[in-house]
Amino acid sequence: MHELSVATSLVDMACEKAHAMGGVRVEALHLRLGPLSGVVKDALLFSFEVAAQGTPIEGARLVIETTPITVLCPTCAEERVLASAQRRRCPVCDTPTPELTGGRELELRALEVWEDAAAHR
Repeated sequence: MHELSVATSLVDMACEKAHAMGGVRVEALHLRLGPLSGVVKDALLFSFEVAAQGTPIEGARLVIETTPITVLCPTCAEERVLASAQRRRCPVCDTPTPELTGGRELELRALEVWEDAAAHR
């Protein structure tokens, strides 16, 4: 399952960052995910829970922001959101739009952490 390797990579990155920050507790990972990334959201959510078991970030949430498929319309010279990857035409002027500008994202944007104030007195 491809999503399990992605989830394992996310867990590894979060654990490394938490360690580098002095052992903070990771509450959530915030991820941007595009529909053309090749990753299935529900499979990734399940895989994340499995991959996090027994690690310092076990119990953390994976918060996924789904990004739209966007293209640059050569006629309108504007970025447009497509309703479907199958119809790559500007939704305003109906011009073919081969230049994708968004929708392939698989990006760890932020970690939400909790720092134990008592540990730093």
